[in-house]
Amino acid sequence: MYRGRPWTIRQYAGFGSPEETNARFRYLLGRGQAGLSVAFDLPTQLGYDSDDPRAIGEVGRTGVAIDSLADMELLLDGIPLGEVSTSMTINAPAALLLLLYELVAEGQGVAGDRLRGTVQNDILKEYIARGNYIFPPRPSMRITTDLFAYCAERLPQWNTISISGYHIREAGSTAVQELAFTLANGIAYASAAREAGLSPDEFGARLSFFFNAHNHFFQEVAKFRAARRLWARIMRDRFGATNPKALALRFHAQTGGSTLTAQQPENNIVRVAIQALSAVVGGAQSLHTNGFDEALALPTERSVQIALRTQQILAAEAGATDTADPLGGAYFIEALTDELEQRAWELIERVDEAGGAVAAIEQGLVQREIEEAAYRYTAQVESGERVIVGVNAFVEPEAEPIELHRLDPEAERRQVERTARVRADRSADEAAAALAEVKRVAAGDGNLLVPMREALRARCTIGEICGVLREEFGTYDAQL
Repeated sequence: MYRGRPWTIRQYAGFGSPEETNARFRYLLGRGQAGLSVAFDLPTQLGYDSDDPRAIGEVGRTGVAIDSLADMELLLDGIPLGEVSTSMTINAPAALLLLLYELVAEGQGVAGDRLRGTVQNDILKEYIARGNYIFPPRPSMRITTDLFAYCAERLPQWNTISISGYHIREAGSTAVQELAFTLANGIAYASAAREAGLSPDEFGARLSFFFNAHNHFFQEVAKFRAARRLWARIMRDRFGATNPKALALRFHAQTGGSTLTAQQPENNIVRVAIQALSAVVGGAQSLHTNGFDEALALPTERSVQIALRTQQILAAEAGATDTADPLGGAYFIEALTDELEQRAWELIERVDEAGGAVAAIEQGLVQREIEEAAYRYTAQVESGERVIVGVNAFVEPEAEPIELHRLDPEAERRQVERTARVRADRSADEAAAALAEVKRVAAGDGNLLVPMREALRARCTIGEICGVLREEFGTYDAQL
């Protein structure tokens, strides 16, 4: 736990242009944040450039727009990459964003073995919970394991995947489902890495997880404790790992976005504090606390500061760093931990019987389980069986107005113009040759990150590279 040092305060941020997000990063770092966490907009997450017709109206909305190396250079301008750790919430094109980060670091003179951070790179949860996939599951898994191998050689301190239960819970799952399906996905990634010839003791030490901190304080603490037990058992018994770092489940937590209410939004400050305490007591390695206004808009600087101060109060004033596992031994916590572990294991076995996580996703098993849980939860709220303060109980007749964050309406136009300049100023022949090499390797079995890095260096865009991969791998449509 935290007697040596506290958890990393890692506030998630990204909106509009690279310049605007860079300013928000500097704001957070200047107020005591220890690590960066980057949110990307929807076109970037789906492998489209900002000037693609499908991106109109979405550029910079849910995160920062990144099309090329020029954008990443602006995003990280003035931030010493050898001194901070960075998390990037990106999945289908995760390898491309990591390569851009590496190229910017090269420009700063920072060697790859000094870079620290995490790339989410968890494509399986996109098929079951979030929907931001591009390619079918199996070629997507190839890119994931190519990233594992690439980092083992070039970026040894980088965490190559953050296996995410957060979005599974946001889609409406129960705590048991979040735990089971996240670890089942972890089994699939570990199996793919082993099949690619990687050592469980080595790749296991670079895996990390990402969990939701939801409303039921005691259940969440028990969930985090059960997750560590289960993963150690899986890595030891299924994969033969002996490295203590490969047996340990390290995780980032974020307070529950879906628990935030548009009604009486300042109530969310209390919800976030309770959820954050559950993550701290449960042993999170890093933590993001949501802004109270995020059910209405992107957070303002005021709400971001309150969220940041919430973590700092927990770290400095609440005594949370005094001892490891402070609720361990309490009957209720121990009983809940045992119950969650057993029920999650039963669900993992169901996924195993279906042929593993990839097969279970292809069959729609996992998706149906989550949809049914989401329906039950919504029905409980609508009937009043589950109380949500300010929504179906203790309501106010009129809403109090609050200040909301407003995006610059000109940001999209500026982003589109910058991408056009990148294409106009680069060597067309070099870019074409680099894209052809990506296509050639995609058709074979080489590591895709090597030609993709050179394509990005030649100022090819994310959309262009993903377009080449779409031609080779095809795209995926969910089976309903």
